Amino acid sequence: MAFKDATVQEIDQVMQDAWKAFLQYRKTTLKQRADFMRTIGSEMTAVSDELIPTVMEETHLPEARVKNELARTIFQLTSYAAACEAGHWLEVRIDTANTEKGDPDIRKMQVPLGPVVVFGASNFPFAYSTAGGDTASAFAAGCPVVVKAHPAHPRTSDTVAKAIFKAVEKCGLPKGVFGHVHGAGFETGKALVTHPHTRAVGFTGSYGGGKALFDWANQRKAPIPVFAEMGSINPVFVLPDKLKQSAREVAGLYAGSITLGTGQFCTNPGLIIGIDNEDLQVFINELGAAIKKVAPGTMLHSGIAKAYGEKRKAALEQQNVETVAVSELPAKEEQGVPTVASATAQAFFNNPLLHQEVFGPYSLVIRCSDKDELLQVVSHLEGQLTCTLMATEKDIQTHTELVDMVQDLCGRFIHNGVPTGVRVALSMQHGGPFPATTDSRFTSVGADGIKRWVRPLSFQNWEDHLLPDALKNANPLGIWRTINDQLSNGALA
Repeated sequence: MAFKDATVQEIDQVMQDAWKAFLQYRKTTLKQRADFMRTIGSEMTAVSDELIPTVMEETHLPEARVKNELARTIFQLTSYAAACEAGHWLEVRIDTANTEKGDPDIRKMQVPLGPVVVFGASNFPFAYSTAGGDTASAFAAGCPVVVKAHPAHPRTSDTVAKAIFKAVEKCGLPKGVFGHVHGAGFETGKALVTHPHTRAVGFTGSYGGGKALFDWANQRKAPIPVFAEMGSINPVFVLPDKLKQSAREVAGLYAGSITLGTGQFCTNPGLIIGIDNEDLQVFINELGAAIKKVAPGTMLHSGIAKAYGEKRKAALEQQNVETVAVSELPAKEEQGVPTVASATAQAFFNNPLLHQEVFGPYSLVIRCSDKDELLQVVSHLEGQLTCTLMATEKDIQTHTELVDMVQDLCGRFIHNGVPTGVRVALSMQHGGPFPATTDSRFTSVGADGIKRWVRPLSFQNWEDHLLPDALKNANPLGIWRTINDQLSNGALA
């Protein structure tokens, strides 16, 4: 089935519809929004027998992974629904009038921005695409959503979109609360981002794609926020005492993380850094031995397979880069070959190409001559989604400067674990300093993700009955609010 790029006229119509819907949808209750999101989950479940084989055909993902991701996506919808109703994200602040001081009554809450444009991701056809976290959190905030389907899985996106349209109808919401367009060319994306009714953008993908959207958004007459996740090499620091105690175990753990999902996760550990000694060599040898035994996997689509092949080849051909191990099992066309390479810290300093993400089952081990060179590597790194310390307590106590420097680089700081696997929870920070994301203050996973699509608004000296329910004295929503600097979920006398 061929999908045509949306025309400028079609994009204008869908954005006009989204704006009209916004004027109504922003007035819906928290319960109405939550019911809507739960209904989307139910509609996706109802078409799962159609969805699962479609995704498998379009992305080459195995059935178990597809089923797990569908379950995760439905959990995200229900999770955001619960967070929406709880209302913590509204951040209600009430300071009552003080007649003696002449201070007015002032009350603040978060209000929705307006229509949000979401760009579907290629590596998560459910969880970060049409009904993924960006879409769910925007609905929770009270914002209509227009999704641009990812061209790598257009039929999957269409099927999910139909489920959302059905939920819109069942819940009696204005049809423009959700829109869905196709577009393989950059013109579609630019038209969506620059349309005057677009108020924010969500994106997961490459640095080039995210940066282009960010630039277009900031060149508008009225700039808008772009929340783009643009990749990360997720450095892992393997410290000496940890390797002395468990080099083989750490190597086995990371062989699994590097090759999980054929390395097609934004949290894939693409860089491993340690101090060159006998224990690091044991780690490298064991990691290489494990990688040799991992079978190549079919990548999501031909574009990703081609890019992996080219970037892997370029990285391995760099001066002073040694190939540690390559899978010994035969690879078919469009399969990613598990690979580990190694280089000195000096080679890393002198070659910017070694800092770039190789999206796939690839990792580069950097050998530092001493502690000072280890710190120099940190100073050469850019912002990351995650950083990991494989370290004992002794390591941490003897590398305090490293610990302080590394946490400045990332959104999630891991101790003795792997970065792959992103838990959907309130405490999750999935976002990091540029260029990992365009705004490290926000997360794209967990209930705090709702905060991307809202802005604060204060109401001064309004009569109680004219205020939004979240700000009324009686607290009809039953939510937690800060009243005169005291947290309370009760009514205001």
